[in-house]
Amino acid sequence: MTTHSGTTEVSQEPSRAERREGFDEITILWISEGMSCDGDTVSVTAAAQPSIEDVVLGLIPGLPKVNLVNKVLSPSLGGEDFLAPYRAAARGDLAPFILVIEGSIPNQNIIKGDGYWTSFGNDPDTGQPQTLNWWLDRLAPKAWAVVAIGTCATYGGIHAMAGNPTGSMGLADYLGWDFTSQGGLPVVNVPGCPVQPENFMETLVWVLQHAAGAAPPPPLDHMLRPQWLFGKTVHEGCDRGSYYEQASFARDYNSPKCLVKTGCWGPVVNCNVPKRGWMSGIGGCPNVGGVCIGCTMPGFPDAFMPFMDEPPGGTLSSLVIKPYGAVVRRLRGLTNDIVNHEPKWRHNKRKLTSGYDPHWRA
Repeated sequence: MTTHSGTTEVSQEPSRAERREGFDEITILWISEGMSCDGDTVSVTAAAQPSIEDVVLGLIPGLPKVNLVNKVLSPSLGGEDFLAPYRAAARGDLAPFILVIEGSIPNQNIIKGDGYWTSFGNDPDTGQPQTLNWWLDRLAPKAWAVVAIGTCATYGGIHAMAGNPTGSMGLADYLGWDFTSQGGLPVVNVPGCPVQPENFMETLVWVLQHAAGAAPPPPLDHMLRPQWLFGKTVHEGCDRGSYYEQASFARDYNSPKCLVKTGCWGPVVNCNVPKRGWMSGIGGCPNVGGVCIGCTMPGFPDAFMPFMDEPPGGTLSSLVIKPYGAVVRRLRGLTNDIVNHEPKWRHNKRKLTSGYDPHWRA
């Protein structure tokens, strides 16, 4: 497994996930009662490759039957009827299930006296609110897999920024970075503010294929993000990246050039949105003129503020690239002019001038 510090430990024994048989049916218990705006749930409704509907309707070959419980997408009228599967899972009467957490986890221990930061249903005996932390303590150890959706759930996000009164944190901070689910998996982090819809659905489908016994565990980096989605930077997939190489920088948000001077952190942020787009391959921050503010990163938002100021590294890197970029830009301009003219032998005159020689022999 890969630890929080980035070191890799190789176990000689097969994991629980590798020894078990696949499941034919599994429940997804989705809780968005963390410190959250429900933006990740809303974002996922826009997914198309695959859509959440395709997964629930069983249209993806090889997946187990999926029972989804989510307050936005549930047909339940709410109340205790909606909470029934959560209560069953907490008692140990529902298995297997995947626990999806949306929103950051507040620190209930800093509250002196009565009060709470979050609530998800009420205690049937006392009528008092049951906090997200209460549910996590009972559900996470029993879950076959635990998935954090969005930057709030993965690393704390907006609610965990400096000066916050809630002591909010990410799910792995709360459960421990060495947490292991019943399926032998660490917390699976899919960051984004909100999450890119296909990024989450692709990860969820991989976890479901693993649950069915049809795929290995998803490969995660040292911050427990899917490697294949977050292994590259915004800059490496950005349509504006070539402008940076040529030292052509935008000075306002109407320019198609590199946005690093207007506050873009793309060269150092792990995110695939410029390549993937947002909905149906369209959109994504730099693609539509928005600077990258690092919303998929563990240091967000504190490390990236003020958002519209040029990043510290942008000044140095632009100074270094400026003379090189000027020369390259000029040379490319000359070559562009040359290749923008047709060869001289393309004409309608009486003599063939292409260099063809019918009598030539090797």
